[in-house]
Amino acid sequence: MNPERNEFMKGNQELLKGDHESSVETYKPADKQAEKLSVNPETSVELSPRDVETKTEKARIEALETAKASESAEKEKTEKRIVTSRRGSIGKKERDKSFVQTMHQVQSELPLSSRLFSKVIHGKFIERTSDIVGNTVARPNAILAGAFMAFVLTLIAYTVAKSIGYKLSGFETIVAFVIGWTIGIIYDYLRILLTGKKY
Repeated sequence: MNPERNEFMKGNQELLKGDHESSVETYKPADKQAEKLSVNPETSVELSPRDVETKTEKARIEALETAKASESAEKEKTEKRIVTSRRGSIGKKERDKSFVQTMHQVQSELPLSSRLFSKVIHGKFIERTSDIVGNTVARPNAILAGAFMAFVLTLIAYTVAKSIGYKLSGFETIVAFVIGWTIGIIYDYLRILLTGKKY
């Protein structure tokens, strides 16, 4: 045989022996790792540095997400507490304070003449008088009934007076309005008594 080939074969055999021994050695740690996995699968595996970095990064991301979720849950709880503490009936002082703030803000944007007129109209005395009149005498249904009756009764009175040659004095319209207003106010109060609704 060729001497070079013999040397080559001897070298390969030595290599094969080395590979066989190394492969046996690699199987031993793999067997040990398999045993460790069967005992405790999460902690017993020896990880490469890259796997360690990946798991660390995942754990960090999960911790951040958990922290954000708990922070947002805390924030919602405090907001709910604030909202529930604000709920309830609003007192007269709070309404008056809000009204004054709104009026000052709106009046500051008006021209001088409109601002002065607004201050006069929205004075306490005038507003209270207006509310009382609006709730008693100047109710919408009473005014509407008064206007309708004034029109109808004045038209009838005018037609009758014209046919018999009588002259109207002008007082008939006022009387017709008062009659209509009285009918309207009676109707309005009866409706409130029966239904319980104001409007």
